[in-house]
Amino acid sequence: MEPREVTEQLLSAVRTRLAAAGDPERAAGEQRYMKSEMLCLGVRMPVIARLCRDVFAEYVFPDRASWETGVRTLWDEAAFREERYAAIALTGYRAYASYQDSATVALYEHMIVSGAWWDYVDDLAIRRVGPILRSDPAAVAAMLRNWSTDDDVWRRRTSIIAQVKSAIDTDLDLLNDCLAPNLGDREFFVAKAIGWALRSAPRRTRTGYAAISATTDRRCRVCPDAKPPSTCSRGQIRSRVAPASVQKAPGSLSNRYRIRSASLDS
Repeated sequence: MEPREVTEQLLSAVRTRLAAAGDPERAAGEQRYMKSEMLCLGVRMPVIARLCRDVFAEYVFPDRASWETGVRTLWDEAAFREERYAAIALTGYRAYASYQDSATVALYEHMIVSGAWWDYVDDLAIRRVGPILRSDPAAVAAMLRNWSTDDDVWRRRTSIIAQVKSAIDTDLDLLNDCLAPNLGDREFFVAKAIGWALRSAPRRTRTGYAAISATTDRRCRVCPDAKPPSTCSRGQIRSRVAPASVQKAPGSLSNRYRIRSASLDS
């Protein structure tokens, strides 16, 4: 089968099976929760993961170029939010594991900037960019340092949270460099990213915040009482940073999505 045919048939199968699994009542609730202009189908994450595995096993791209074309087409032409979740799942499908290198970061950057919302960005930052950073720090670290000062809030968020799953391999110098330009930023999704990154690093490296604060001599300026970001409660950050529309969202957005997305990779 020619690569173009693989793309066409894979996209058709994903869209058909997602539509068949949709729940209109759930879709309406998801769209309100996500504050999404893009429509939702109301398909649960485990169902998306299962049908994606089936479709991806049936329609296999023969090479890297056709795989990337398939990902971009599914992403760019998505009519429903779940189709973009399927595109993210396609990037993590086991048959294409060898493509997870620094050359693929440009694809993820495109998805991060055009997706421009936390459910897409957090998965791409932590499950795609993060592992590539750990395997090729020389190439990716410089990119993240550039992103940390970018005008685009989602590039900056990615630079901050990319190491959330790095555990003892966290590069504290890189984390410091990505945090420092953003410590005074009152953008909600940047402030949340700072707290998340610092809570993750000290929990596993114990001296994480001490190392960062020693080199930056800064505290989190999100809080008037100058507490470190790692000790900021969600309520403190919310009430001082978030716009009213975001304050009303129930629970922690990032925590809720990590549960939703945990089974997408296969």
